[in-house]
Amino acid sequence: MTKFELPEKPKKTNTSEDFNNLRKAVDELDKFDYAWKTHANKADRRINAANKYIEELERENQRLIANAKPQQALPVVPECVAEFIEDCKKEGECLFGIFADATRVEHDMPDLVYFWLGDEGNNDELFARAWLDGYTVEKLQLFYIELPNVYGLKNKILVSKVENGIIVEFSNGKNYALKFTEQEIKSIDERYWQFAVPVEDGE
Repeated sequence: MTKFELPEKPKKTNTSEDFNNLRKAVDELDKFDYAWKTHANKADRRINAANKYIEELERENQRLIANAKPQQALPVVPECVAEFIEDCKKEGECLFGIFADATRVEHDMPDLVYFWLGDEGNNDELFARAWLDGYTVEKLQLFYIELPNVYGLKNKILVSKVENGIIVEFSNGKNYALKFTEQEIKSIDERYWQFAVPVEDGE
């Protein structure tokens, strides 16, 4: 039997059309590569510019922090001083006028403010800061005047009314008892200070 062999398949040869198609494909790839590289370069430049700007901001921030003056806390003044400042400002008074006037009568300055400014502690500068920058009001400790039990009474005897610097009424328990500052108690009579009992929070 004779063996038949298939003829060899002819090899495809590249025609000029194939070369043209290949050249077009390569050109398209070059265009894409160029566009991508251009876009990437622009993005890199923007990122670098943004990083430089961030570094400048951080340096400026550090400079400001280093040069910043610590903010001073607002001065703490008694309630009577705070009220006097607000009253003067409502009436259109100026700070210079308060200090320029040698007498306290002109501004109807309360005794407590007058003594706090001068005799008590020379608080002129503190007063000026409070006037100009604002203030926080000092929370004064309040007290009851609790008198000793007499005649075997069970309830505590507390002062409930004062008139013209004289104690005129008492109460059993704290419901009607007056609350005083240390200065107010001593202004009635310094001997009452020994009977002062602190007012607790919420009372």
